[in-house]
Amino acid sequence: MKTPNLLGTFAVLLVLIGIWQAVHWLNGAAIGSPVATVQGLWQMMGTAAFWIDAIETGRALVYSLVIAVTGGIALGLGLGANRLASDVAEPILVNLYSLPKVTLYPLVLLIFGLGLASKVAFGVMHGLIPILIFTMNGVRQIRPVYFRAAQAMHLSRRQIALRVVLPAVLPEVLSGVRLGFSLSLLGVLIGEMFASQKGLGHQLSNAMNLGNIDTLMAVALFLMLFALLGNALLSTVSRRYRAVGA
Repeated sequence: MKTPNLLGTFAVLLVLIGIWQAVHWLNGAAIGSPVATVQGLWQMMGTAAFWIDAIETGRALVYSLVIAVTGGIALGLGLGANRLASDVAEPILVNLYSLPKVTLYPLVLLIFGLGLASKVAFGVMHGLIPILIFTMNGVRQIRPVYFRAAQAMHLSRRQIALRVVLPAVLPEVLSGVRLGFSLSLLGVLIGEMFASQKGLGHQLSNAMNLGNIDTLMAVALFLMLFALLGNALLSTVSRRYRAVGA
């Protein structure tokens, strides 16, 4: 199993912090310094209002991920099992996903109304299709000899799905989930910025409207660290599974 290069990661982190500080020196009115941002985030994390918004965003993200992962895997398995269906569906899904989803937000509001449901719907819109495509392509790449061996052992469709297809496509599914996690978070935040009175996206929107750079930078730092942590955990699970399966 290939282990992450901690020294290289630390070096990249130092370079990014250096660039951040340099930009602050050049234009302090547009971006806060790293030290001030960390101090501002620490102070915000000591308030109840911040955690109320963070929990609201987290709740919408969990619902979005459950729907996106479940729906993406189910649809990906179904489409991937049929070569014609997957060949037809893939370009349609890719083109559909390339559409600016912000333009669909009025329709989302009309269907789901204001509140949690619309944020979840926007998160699912961002995260479902990547998971679906990764799963579908994973099924298409399964070697035919696996299915012939399963048929020779007289396995049922359910047994083939659980013992042959799912283990074979799991690495692709995990890659899709990693991407879907980040995109679902983005969708939820955009939903909160457009029409919500709660959540970290709402805090970001208020900070932008008021020109509050300190709050904007602190919330953005928290979201970045959360996204990096979630992605790192999913990456670790993916590497360990690949190592076990190797």
